Amino acid sequence: MFTLLGISCQNSPSKLILKFGHVGAPGSLFEISAREFASRANARLGEMAEVVVFGSSQLGGDASLLQKLKLGTVDMALPSTIMSSVVDEFGLFEMPYLVRDRNHMMRIEKEIFWPHLAPLAEVRGYQVLAVWENGFRHITNNTRPIVEPEDLKGIKLRTPRSIWRIKMFQNFGANPTPMALSEVFMALQTGVMDGQENPFAQIYSNKFQEVQKFLSLTGHVYTPAFLTVGKDKWAELPADIRQVLEETSLQLQEFVYQQAVRLEEDLLRIIKTSGVSINHTDRERFVEASQPTYEQFDTEVPEATKLIQMAISLASM
Repeated sequence: MFTLLGISCQNSPSKLILKFGHVGAPGSLFEISAREFASRANARLGEMAEVVVFGSSQLGGDASLLQKLKLGTVDMALPSTIMSSVVDEFGLFEMPYLVRDRNHMMRIEKEIFWPHLAPLAEVRGYQVLAVWENGFRHITNNTRPIVEPEDLKGIKLRTPRSIWRIKMFQNFGANPTPMALSEVFMALQTGVMDGQENPFAQIYSNKFQEVQKFLSLTGHVYTPAFLTVGKDKWAELPADIRQVLEETSLQLQEFVYQQAVRLEEDLLRIIKTSGVSINHTDRERFVEASQPTYEQFDTEVPEATKLIQMAISLASM
């Protein structure tokens, strides 16, 4: 006898349930991507296995999900910024204004991520199946429009758990504090935090526009998302299941990027109609103020100079 999704069955083959956890709220790019992946993968897996998606941090925040991947209690997750806290070199994606656009990101993925960064994640016990997207990040707050870095002075700003995001905003003059995404709405609503920074899809799906007055289009960092599994648990899966999941995850990137572009266009308009004041920023001033972050990264992370130079060289191809 075995239990399949809570139903006791006899004399029937068991379907393997694969739990996919992420922090995205309904309507987020994470949720759209994960649901589409599960739909495509399950159509191919048939009776072999089923991917079941748990969004909105139901299985824990990013840090908890990474621990559960190693323990084998969660099968897949979609970490983004937090990977720079697992592998120092992933901080490349924390460098402000480095990734120009998605075509640039695809070149970085091919020439830098797979040959240089993915193997480092494996050393830590994780295997990345595909590179998807979190998105270009912008700042919201309740204090003032952010036009140049000096406007961030004194603003209490929530960030993800990344030492480089914290250092970047300290260099910009803000008071950054790492916090789980699931806690941010309440922190903004109660004034514990003045602001936060996220892609439009995360801003809208978490309803930050309901508790924020200003949206400043900084585009300061582009954050990929990494479909990730625990290396040990992954190795235990049957080869035919691994093949389906890996092929489906790689094939989904085009869909993810298409959805990201659509959401950028649609959600900016929707956020504006909700009453949030939107402003453009002085990009040159922000790029100038970003140099100390690059210098710190270069000093503290092995191969940092090589990785940055490689990424910059891929921008104009």
